[in-house]
Amino acid sequence: MATIVPEKLTRLFINVQQLWQVPRLLEMAFPSSPCTVSTSDVPKVFWKPYIHTGYRPLNQTWKYYFLTLFQQHNEAVNVWTHLVAALILLLRFRRLSQTVDFVSDPHAHPLFIIVIASITYLTFSTLAHLLQAKSEFWHYSFFFMDYVGVAIYQYSSALVHYYYAIEPDWHARIMGFYMPGAVLLAWLSCAGSCYAKYRYHQLPRHLSRLCQEMPLGLAYALDISPVIHRLYTAQPSEQADPALLYHKCQVLFFLISAFFFSYPYPEKWFPGKCHFFGQGHQIFHVFLVLCTLAQVQAVALDYESRREIYTSLHGDQTHNFSALCFFTVACCLLTAAYMTSKVKCKLNCKGE
Repeated sequence: MATIVPEKLTRLFINVQQLWQVPRLLEMAFPSSPCTVSTSDVPKVFWKPYIHTGYRPLNQTWKYYFLTLFQQHNEAVNVWTHLVAALILLLRFRRLSQTVDFVSDPHAHPLFIIVIASITYLTFSTLAHLLQAKSEFWHYSFFFMDYVGVAIYQYSSALVHYYYAIEPDWHARIMGFYMPGAVLLAWLSCAGSCYAKYRYHQLPRHLSRLCQEMPLGLAYALDISPVIHRLYTAQPSEQADPALLYHKCQVLFFLISAFFFSYPYPEKWFPGKCHFFGQGHQIFHVFLVLCTLAQVQAVALDYESRREIYTSLHGDQTHNFSALCFFTVACCLLTAAYMTSKVKCKLNCKGE
């Protein structure tokens, strides 16, 4: 008995010593503070309008940039908004897979595509905002990857609106050009965004925005047209359909996000006050996430309740739509790879 108490005290002392080592271990694991620098310490390509500090230093280890996930910098909110949304959609996909037969039911393939595309664009965006500060080359490369994810999401949005949400009379009007147009505009969005990023500080600001925003705007106008037509023509007896509420929400959230994507507010109103929180791009991220979540819920409800309509309209065309998805992905990946090679040549010439 006399030896038990000293042994317990010894173990307790060892445990206390280990606890005292935790702060030192955390200090070794995480980047040392301060971990951000100002615009004068990073190349111009990293600059954001009206954001003068909060940038991460270049040419650190990959471990450093991954661990900045837990640090305060001017990309932290952008990273976490899309990371959390990707995790939410993973859980949503798990729940859907318990009730939807994605393998055997061909009419579930568009629903599968939109969920995977949403997770993909959110993941690519998370990685881009987290890791782009590594160097100029990786800045371009990760954002080109981000634009590929956005283009895939655009195509998948067009697909599910055309497949599940469309009314028969609107389908008869646009069936000849809608899906080919969706593929073309998704690719143009990717190509235009990549080119605008590549020439960002060489083109006038309005031309850079035109290259990026015009294809995006045209793509959205086409992609959302089945939803707008359905909302506009819905009969009073159909207003109780919960899918219509989610479709209204996705349109509203997208329009709000588009405003904050296009204009640098509120940081323009409060220059020097939004280095870490309150940037327009952060608000854009939040509303785009809300748009995506509402959209997925809306088309999942349409998949359940409108089966008689979409099976009669589309028959066995799901394999064609899946093939178009792979074609869109391939075109966007090739475009991003080509623009990455252009960046590499430009940076090599700059280095010489």
